[in-house]
Amino acid sequence: MNLLLIGYGKMGRAIEAQALSRGHRIAGIVDPSRPEVGITDFSPAQADVAIEFTHPDSAFANVAACLRQGLPVVCGSTGWLHHFPEAQALSEQTGTPLFYASNYSVGVNLFFHFNEYIAAKMHQFGGYDVQVREIHHTQKVDQPSGTALTAAQGILRHFPAKTSWRNEAATEPHELAILSERTGTVVGTHIVTYTSAADSLELKHEAHTRDGFVQGALLAAEWLPGRHGVFGMQDLLGL
Repeated sequence: MNLLLIGYGKMGRAIEAQALSRGHRIAGIVDPSRPEVGITDFSPAQADVAIEFTHPDSAFANVAACLRQGLPVVCGSTGWLHHFPEAQALSEQTGTPLFYASNYSVGVNLFFHFNEYIAAKMHQFGGYDVQVREIHHTQKVDQPSGTALTAAQGILRHFPAKTSWRNEAATEPHELAILSERTGTVVGTHIVTYTSAADSLELKHEAHTRDGFVQGALLAAEWLPGRHGVFGMQDLLGL
């Protein structure tokens, strides 16, 4: 496959290395460090899929440009989902597929799956409060993380006692606390904790390296061409 990389930070470089080892070709790299190259320089004739890992402020514009060019796009940037309905509409208008995940790790997506199951069971039996905690490196821009938000949304769907979230300690019983910490070089840790007077239960995912994210993004890029619509890791993994 011919891959267009949009963003050439830590994730972009890691994707490049693994893509080449899997026999793919890098058709181009779009990044502020290379201002002479832009998304509109590429069409489906040059690139089969674009993989976008940039910044919350630029992600939607990059995704929209890919869709208008007819380039299937795999996006891993977080913090831009207020524009997601526009991206969905543009995907439909152009007939170009979009794949979005807040986290591409297979392990994290199993974490999401089990998180919803546990939330439903905890609600069924009652007596527990719940909170989400996320820990990331100091260079992570968005807060809370996209992964923490996805976990929180899963809880809100299945634990009716919580009707909203806040990015600090909860002040009302209906609020789901998402506690964010930025420290050192932590790749990403997410913990959902249920607590009652009798006991506590934790569901935790800890990323040791970025390899899981990279592998998932490349699996999505290999899976996406020829499809129509908007997809996520549940579609890829059959969850």
